[in-house]
Amino acid sequence: MQILAIESSSLTAGAAIIKDDVVLAEYSVSFKKTHSQTLLPMIDEVVKMTETNLKELDAIAISAGPGSFTGLRIGSATAKGLCLALDKPLVEVSTLEAMAFGCGPYNGLICPMIDARRRQVYTALYRFDEELNMVCVMEPKLLLVEELAQNLKELKSDDENVLFTGDGMHVHGAWLKENVSKSKMAPAVCSTPRAAAVAELGAKKWREGKAINADDHRPIYLKKSQAEQEREAGIYTKGSLRPGESGTQAKIC
Repeated sequence: MQILAIESSSLTAGAAIIKDDVVLAEYSVSFKKTHSQTLLPMIDEVVKMTETNLKELDAIAISAGPGSFTGLRIGSATAKGLCLALDKPLVEVSTLEAMAFGCGPYNGLICPMIDARRRQVYTALYRFDEELNMVCVMEPKLLLVEELAQNLKELKSDDENVLFTGDGMHVHGAWLKENVSKSKMAPAVCSTPRAAAVAELGAKKWREGKAINADDHRPIYLKKSQAEQEREAGIYTKGSLRPGESGTQAKIC
């Protein structure tokens, strides 16, 4: 079993290769460059360094979201293009699930958070059972941090720790520490999405028969883009089209 994994849901871009449950290589970059600049060279590098024959891959795993709209689209297009070119299936891995998995095993709740602005976060809740299998306690949602705090009060016991991770932790961590009991903040090494976590979860899902045809893949956004929200609200920025306008307009001489 050999899988190439792609992570592009946030500022961090990554690629990893797992073979027979061993992560052979992982390449991550968290810098102000676009994923369109970094992702393909990173994939090429891990493939070369591990002497991987792409034709021998069993599948390609993708961090499916939620996260950055642009990042998810770039990762999705890259993964689908490779799958179609190589005739390989695609495995979708929730970005939040991969973030939580990278923090485990942990004795308590794990709460990955991706900042969605305006005091909103993409989030979910997970915990590891006695056999160290990760279990989803709350499905991925878009919540205000106040709503998340209320959900935590209802879902966790008074003496149970909750580990926050992700860029939402950096934005709202101080508030959560004051308003959620037994709050802990994840260290930097596991506070960003990792391609290696996507690879390991992707391998597990592939063995469970959860691979799909690449044509059927759609990123998980959980909310509409800013442009869609503005269009529905009747807000039109310079250069945008209003209802009834054609995308191609005649030049006025």
